[in-house]
Amino acid sequence: MAFRSAVITFPGSNCDRDMAVALEQVSGTAPVRVWHGDAQLPDGLDFIALPGGFSYGDYLRSGAMAANSPIMREVIRAADRGVPVLGVCNGFQVLTEARLLPGALMRNASQHFICRNAGLKVENAQSIFTGGYSAGQEISIPVAHHDGNFFADEETLDRIEGEGRVAFRYTDNLNGSRRDIAGVLNKAGNVLGMMPHPERAVDAAHGGTDGLALFEGAMKALASA
Repeated sequence: MAFRSAVITFPGSNCDRDMAVALEQVSGTAPVRVWHGDAQLPDGLDFIALPGGFSYGDYLRSGAMAANSPIMREVIRAADRGVPVLGVCNGFQVLTEARLLPGALMRNASQHFICRNAGLKVENAQSIFTGGYSAGQEISIPVAHHDGNFFADEETLDRIEGEGRVAFRYTDNLNGSRRDIAGVLNKAGNVLGMMPHPERAVDAAHGGTDGLALFEGAMKALASA
């Protein structure tokens, strides 16, 4: 059966096409493009992606307005049913604002926009998103953000650490994130938010392919489920 995915587009998204291209490249099937104002998701989705960008111009807080878009009610319901949901960069911010993930993404400690490759260490290689990697593996994935500084209180940090919900850490903390956290899973393991852009690391011609394993691993896990 064909892999059926969807990419959500908000006003101000600018990485939705990148995500769609990556998903089609890996799966051979173009994802459904879903507008933020839609009231329903397509039936039978295997995977939902919230892309990077500057939804609503980052007004109020990054991701705050997008988290209240009509389609997010359906994304939350899908996540609660166990559908894998990936939020990248602004998508990660939306997931925290929608309370699908803990913590918040604050202004980079440097107060500057950061755009470069980031070294990551795979902390949890047992989730649907990270099963294509090995625990402790170091990879390089591009980042491009101004508000990527992951923050949570100590109790929350201890909890997500203890539950094995840190998916990736920065090997060189470039934005001030607490405990070097670059990607976080929900308790069920079917929602991942990460600031680095794996969809920009699926083609050697673009500088690297370390993001491929995320998409390929997810497809493999879904196929064997």
